[in-house]
Amino acid sequence: MTQGPDQAGPDAAARRPLDLEGARVVVAGMGVSGRAAAEVLAARGARVVPVDDASDEAVSSAEYLAGGGLARADLVVTSPGLAPHHPLLAAAAAQGTPVWSEVELAWRVRVPGPSGAPAPWLALTGTNGKTTTVGMLESVLTAAGRNALAVGNVGTPIVHAVTDPTLDVLAVELSSFQLHYTHSMSARAAAVLNVAADHLDWHGSLEAYAADKARVYERAQLACVYNVADPRTEQMVRDADVVDGAVAVGFTLGTPAVGQIGLVEDVLVDRGFARLRHTHAAELGTLDDLAALAGPDATVPPHVVADALAAAALALAHGVEPAHVREGLRSFAPGHHRIETVARQMLTVDGRSVDVSYVDDSKATNAHAAAASLGAFPPGSVVWVAGGLAKGARFDDLVRARRDRLAGVVLIGADREPLRDALARHAPEVPVVEIVPGETGDVMTSAVAAARTLVRPGPATGTTVLLAPACASMDQFASYAARGDAFAAAARAAVGEGGERAGGRA
Repeated sequence: MTQGPDQAGPDAAARRPLDLEGARVVVAGMGVSGRAAAEVLAARGARVVPVDDASDEAVSSAEYLAGGGLARADLVVTSPGLAPHHPLLAAAAAQGTPVWSEVELAWRVRVPGPSGAPAPWLALTGTNGKTTTVGMLESVLTAAGRNALAVGNVGTPIVHAVTDPTLDVLAVELSSFQLHYTHSMSARAAAVLNVAADHLDWHGSLEAYAADKARVYERAQLACVYNVADPRTEQMVRDADVVDGAVAVGFTLGTPAVGQIGLVEDVLVDRGFARLRHTHAAELGTLDDLAALAGPDATVPPHVVADALAAAALALAHGVEPAHVREGLRSFAPGHHRIETVARQMLTVDGRSVDVSYVDDSKATNAHAAAASLGAFPPGSVVWVAGGLAKGARFDDLVRARRDRLAGVVLIGADREPLRDALARHAPEVPVVEIVPGETGDVMTSAVAAARTLVRPGPATGTTVLLAPACASMDQFASYAARGDAFAAAARAAVGEGGERAGGRA
């Protein structure tokens, strides 16, 4: 960790003050964050030009560039969906026009909160676990009496939240896309949960992807939280320019050393912030406090415990007491599409009864997340529904590590080749059915029907039809949530033929 951030470098121009009153600002991409940014900019007197290649309410980037409008722009605020090689962003970079994310804009327009200063940010990123962790963090902060809100890559756009003068603190989930064009954010505490290959089509390489994740640590004020099991995240902390006095705190599923929080048997403990950390560990809670997040075998999956420890570390950095960590973790209710059982039924297969659960983990949009999801189930018990947009990823490591869980696979999506290839090479004995785009019928109806044909009596007490796609959803669905909803609807329709609807955690 380098003390006292250097203000030179490629972001220096973007950090210079810019008076938004009368500024000519291009908002590139008019999705949720783009619309929110446009509203806030207009309220501050900026002259907003909406640019979107898929909206009739905005000029296309090709038209805007052809008309020479970018030459007169003072600033571009970009959607996280636009990669740096997009023609508009590339042209802005070439002519030296600052490009901000919605996150950067939010940092610049913060208003004072109840303390008289803008609400501090507790920021986190990672390949997987972000939404669960930020939800846990919000729950812990609320239990401690703070008026807190989870924002960013989930829920309320940050640029709206920072204009609410009643908020005490923000739990901020950030994607690598959002961080790429974020230049001056200075979180009170920041965390990187993990780093695995993802979004390589957007970033170009794992190194570039990781570098954008690492930006969350820049200018951290009090603490940088890292994953002891992921050395890359610790190196990110070592390389970060932070505010003088900021500390590094690791989280681990093992017994924590001084400067870490971790697990002693079934107890979550703190040796990173506790006053007597050199000789004692402060108890934060137990695995029983995470019972609402237990897997199908009634145990809490390791990745969920890791998320809880990261959330606890960020909250402790903000001054929350251990008792409130326990209360917040105990009261946390997970969102949909995260290992959620949506239906159950008994099927008769080869003259034997098989208990079949349908589990929606549509949020598992990359190989790292899908591996964690598959690992929550017993060997030989999963009919895996997978596929979508691979985003440049390959799946050899995933299939090699989790082939023992597979009773069968149903491949969906437009980009099935990477998964098909990995399965053929590393799990040739596992039966695979492909749902080809354009076939008659709804894709999830077809996928669930195909999955039922793959159910066999096996070594486990039941079979799980698991949607854990390892891929993005936008080839066939509006979002991972829409994909999960379609799977749940198809499963419940199938169960209607003779079974039981269900809801809740797997």
